[in-house]
Amino acid sequence: MRGGVPKWGDSRALRIGLLGGSFNPAHAGHLHIARVAMRRLRLGQVWLLVSPGNPLKDSADMAPLAQRLAGAAAIADGRRILATDIERHLGTRFTLDTLRALHRRFPRAQFVWLMRADNMEQIPRWQGWMDIARETQIAVLPRPTYNHRALSGQAARRWHRWRTQPRGAPALAAQPAPRWLFLAARENALSATLLRERQKTISGDAT
Repeated sequence: MRGGVPKWGDSRALRIGLLGGSFNPAHAGHLHIARVAMRRLRLGQVWLLVSPGNPLKDSADMAPLAQRLAGAAAIADGRRILATDIERHLGTRFTLDTLRALHRRFPRAQFVWLMRADNMEQIPRWQGWMDIARETQIAVLPRPTYNHRALSGQAARRWHRWRTQPRGAPALAAQPAPRWLFLAARENALSATLLRERQKTISGDAT
């Protein structure tokens, strides 16, 4: 699938990690997640799903979609790590709707939803969050200060019977949902929020 994600579907059997987010801006932490997941889960590709708009985030600080997509493309390699605004073409705003649409358009693909521990902690706020786990396998990657809260939080408790051990990571994509695991890995503390705060500080110092 060189050259980008086919917006109207594909019938090939691929193992694909889905890393959704605003990418406001994209940064090395996103790339770290993609590379770790690709290696540990034996994925063929990781798609950086640049959201047109996050229902849980204030749009006031949100850069235009084209700018965020360009930033994600700059950290991707265009071959195994792909930046895409396919959610805009699907017309979806919520993760559950996106996953269902992707399964319809890519019927033979084996998807794994990728997220860091901070998202695991807050996922009960997402629309249809229990069904997200039933729809697609999930891999949770660590993030400093969030890991314990994520693994003792509401989602982890409700999904307890669906959790698999890290040794099952290479086969996760091929397993039937619901199934999720926590991947212990080198932690990367970088976040888009931190980058925006730094930029505001620099801009303030320059005035």
